[in-house]
Amino acid sequence: MGKLISTNPADNYSFVGEVEITNDAQIKKKLSEANAAKTVWKELGVKGRIRLLEPIRDEFKARADEIAKLISIETGKAIHESTSEVTRYISELTWFLENGPKALGDEITLKENKFLHRIVYEPYGVAIAIAPWNNPFGMAVWGIFPNLIAGNTVIFKTSKECPVVGKLLEEIIQNHNLPGGVFAEVYGPGVGEKLTEGDINLIWFTGSTSTGKELYKIAADKFIKAVLEMGGSDPCVVFKDADIGRAAPVIFKGRFKHSGQICNALKRLIVHESIAKELISALKEIIESKKIGNPLDPRTDLGSLVAERQQDLLAKQLKDALDKGARIVVQIKLGKSLKGAFFPPTLLTHITKDMRVWHEEVFGPVFPIVTFKTEDEAVELANDTIYGLGARIITEDKKRAARVASRIDAGSVAINYEARFVACDPFGGYKNSGLGRERGVQGLHELCQIKVIQQRDDSIVKA
Repeated sequence: MGKLISTNPADNYSFVGEVEITNDAQIKKKLSEANAAKTVWKELGVKGRIRLLEPIRDEFKARADEIAKLISIETGKAIHESTSEVTRYISELTWFLENGPKALGDEITLKENKFLHRIVYEPYGVAIAIAPWNNPFGMAVWGIFPNLIAGNTVIFKTSKECPVVGKLLEEIIQNHNLPGGVFAEVYGPGVGEKLTEGDINLIWFTGSTSTGKELYKIAADKFIKAVLEMGGSDPCVVFKDADIGRAAPVIFKGRFKHSGQICNALKRLIVHESIAKELISALKEIIESKKIGNPLDPRTDLGSLVAERQQDLLAKQLKDALDKGARIVVQIKLGKSLKGAFFPPTLLTHITKDMRVWHEEVFGPVFPIVTFKTEDEAVELANDTIYGLGARIITEDKKRAARVASRIDAGSVAINYEARFVACDPFGGYKNSGLGRERGVQGLHELCQIKVIQQRDDSIVKA
């Protein structure tokens, strides 16, 4: 049995820890146990399941600092961002726990003329949840707990980039009295594919579009449900009436948080030609004020990328752009003491549509900038992507904002300077950004079979 080795990408790939790679026999056993447990877990009912899950949430709260520190060590994320991740997703977990009974309660659709019709939400059975590395705690929360609340048993695969975080979360969950087989975790390359070969009823996945499409094919062959949240190349459209002083910090955070390694980060800046120079200057000032370094240092604003392979991919995307005529207008010099997967925040202009930074997802701190003259041109540029996860519009004209938001093909559109991603809102995308929705009442319903029960009741009179 092999080991999955974890290294620190912000400390010259120093050793962090190791976990046992899950072998074929163990995968088969976990699948068998999950199938054996699904009836017991379903029959507990949503309130019974939540009573067993609430103590896990409480232990997450008690160990939040420990979890956040490990996230920073294993992924290179700045500690203030890791702390924010843990706090935010504990809050989202609380929303799922508090709202699950109402969201999954029976709904009466007809009550008249001696007939009662109601919708009931029932679990699919065994769900496999496959999560990425960029928010290892948050994506575990999204993949595991809504499924458990809905009544599915869960086998969770964490990313190979953060197995030690995954192991810690598994230990916390297993500390509590869930029935055997209700939750299990697997580790290592290829184990996700092995899981899909087994007796499963639902695939939940967050990650790359290429992997998501392969999983969709598997789901189609097995004729089972798939909920897929995949890549994104979110546009930020800035009109000429924007308040640059307010817009620049929002745009910086939207692009460069976690060094740009977020699925719904702003990845293409589309700005009116009359204010482009001023906005670039404002962004340059902000970028140059930021500290890049040790993610555990509370003074650090930006840490590293998650792995050397991400660094190499980003370098190739940048080189392709420069070879085709792009110009660097801002690029921060990295300190010589930084050893690992660091990459300098970079702003690019003179972008053309054949460049990889335009038509591919750029998962790192490189920001291509294009200009526009008209609203129609801005919308065309915003939609010029195979993705459709999110978007932002910055303008003081409310009518224009509403008009443009209705024309952008994306699962969420934020208008102006504040964007809140909260548990009550469904999350997902158009086009190659995925199928189905996570979070919110809609996200819980995605994880359930919907059954209509009709019955005669002589006590009901015609309304």
